[in-house]
Amino acid sequence: MYDFHTHFIPEDVITWLRDHQQKVNAKWIKKTEDKNEFLVVNGKWGFELKQAFIDSQLFLQEQETVGVTHSVVSPIPQLFMYDFSLDITTDLSKVYNQALANLSHTYTDKISALGTVPLTSPDRAAQILNDAMQLGLKGVIIGPGLDGHMLSDDFFTPFFEEANRLEAIVFIHPLLCEDPRLKRRMMPNLIGVPWETTVCATDLLLSGLIDRFPKVKILFAHGGGFLPYQIGRLDKGYEQWELVSTNLQARPSEYLTRFWYDTVLWNKDSVNFLLKTVGEDRVVTGSDYPFDLCVWPPENIGQKGALALLK
Repeated sequence: MYDFHTHFIPEDVITWLRDHQQKVNAKWIKKTEDKNEFLVVNGKWGFELKQAFIDSQLFLQEQETVGVTHSVVSPIPQLFMYDFSLDITTDLSKVYNQALANLSHTYTDKISALGTVPLTSPDRAAQILNDAMQLGLKGVIIGPGLDGHMLSDDFFTPFFEEANRLEAIVFIHPLLCEDPRLKRRMMPNLIGVPWETTVCATDLLLSGLIDRFPKVKILFAHGGGFLPYQIGRLDKGYEQWELVSTNLQARPSEYLTRFWYDTVLWNKDSVNFLLKTVGEDRVVTGSDYPFDLCVWPPENIGQKGALALLK
């Protein structure tokens, strides 16, 4: 079984954070005795730094125990570093990508990896993407956009041009939603995370970007958010409004099957609906391991989607 949605932090990245902790405001905070330290960068999005994040042997052992034979490892979104200068984001991207490449070369049969890029500079991101794939990575993980820029904006064209040329996997993973209405009861995570995916995925679909860059392999986290469930509404809008249809060559529901989606949904009926809606070759098993809200053990749906995405 493939697990396409996992996260890991190599030792070289931890060393970089300690060496640059003043610049990126990195803090290790002990909240309770029964938990590991929490890592907080730049005052937000702290998370428990579990041993499985940093111990490759434990990571692989835990995956093997639940039947995962091959893990696709990604950097953690908390370390995208989009809030910082281009030099900092570029430096950490290079360190993270090299470390994950080393890990994947050490465990060739068990691990593939995606890198990270300085998305705030699409030209630099394109260069780092190229470097990452030269190292043997399968593509990159990115956030759903930047303040003031959706991923469909022309601003990101240099990045998507290179991703298209390289036929790279681009795994789009949200950060916590910062909508002020959600500042209670863990809603920034519970519904804010899939909402950020929904906004990004809907914008990419309606923009026609996949027609411009048909060889980019776009994978959406958390089952594509709410998009698959609301695709009928998009189809109706396509029939009704030129603003919806103008960039498209077919109905939105037909574009839905040109992306990939993971199974981080925590509900078998939801997974089955996704499989029925987009097809088995467009869905990959994912867990979000080892974050607190991981699907564990992951839902084994077969290998069609994984093999289609990795080919």
